[in-house]
Amino acid sequence: MRLFLLPVSTRQSLIYCQRLNKQIPSETTFVDKITTRASDIWLKWEKAESGWKKKVTSYGNKILQTIPHEEWGLKSIPPLSKRRKEDEFTGRNNVDVVFPGSIIEERGVEEALRRYAGDERQDFHKKRMWGSIIGMPVAAPLALVPVIPNLPFFYLVFRAWSHWRARSGSRHVRFLLDNRLIKLTTSRKLDLAYTEASLDVSMIQLDQAADQALREKFAESSAIRMDTEAEKMLLTPSAGRSIADIVQVPELEEHIHRAVKQIEKALRAKREWKEEKEDLERVNKDAERRR
Repeated sequence: MRLFLLPVSTRQSLIYCQRLNKQIPSETTFVDKITTRASDIWLKWEKAESGWKKKVTSYGNKILQTIPHEEWGLKSIPPLSKRRKEDEFTGRNNVDVVFPGSIIEERGVEEALRRYAGDERQDFHKKRMWGSIIGMPVAAPLALVPVIPNLPFFYLVFRAWSHWRARSGSRHVRFLLDNRLIKLTTSRKLDLAYTEASLDVSMIQLDQAADQALREKFAESSAIRMDTEAEKMLLTPSAGRSIADIVQVPELEEHIHRAVKQIEKALRAKREWKEEKEDLERVNKDAERRR
């Protein structure tokens, strides 16, 4: 498998796993079969032109977009089975971590991976998983309502499974880090993609920049280091398609778009809260002067 570590802002990064070897039927677990079946049903409901199925999927997709991008990223990492552990130990399954070296240094990549694999992250998903499981018996009686499926119950089942998968992904990353089984790999294509996103130029323009000085100028312009004092966005929602095309991983587009939207919203709320706090402090100071 291959991990992508993509900075979305100067303090937050997205993680995504590209599984290079598809599972053969004998390796597919019961949980994988159930998950595939549920996905197929959901896709059929989405194709409905009208009715409650269309409304459920439309509203459900909006809820899914609120699930933190960290959880989606960790879910993409397969659980650590006994066979996978042996393959990674023996080197049969190499694990590369691909990242844009002009944006984040190797130390920053390792720190980001440690956060994804940390006890705090695993405890968070464990608590949320058990919270969803505890809520299932409460929602179960709603199955007595005719015609419409017990959506609250199925949502809790999904959330329990989602947190379990995210925690499993986190534990897998911890295993790779603890046993030094990760190979950090910079990607020039990703560097160019971030340059394109920051300068609003096309990849064709960058590739055609044969002059070395011009290439260095592009690289310097995009070299925004992580952990700066004020958190800033490095990507826009539209950058997802460009990066997904460059690395030839179509699934990345949705993950990047979701992460950018979530982080932009959080930064905007933080900025508005700071402005309101400053306004309140200014009003209080003016009131004190008038006394």
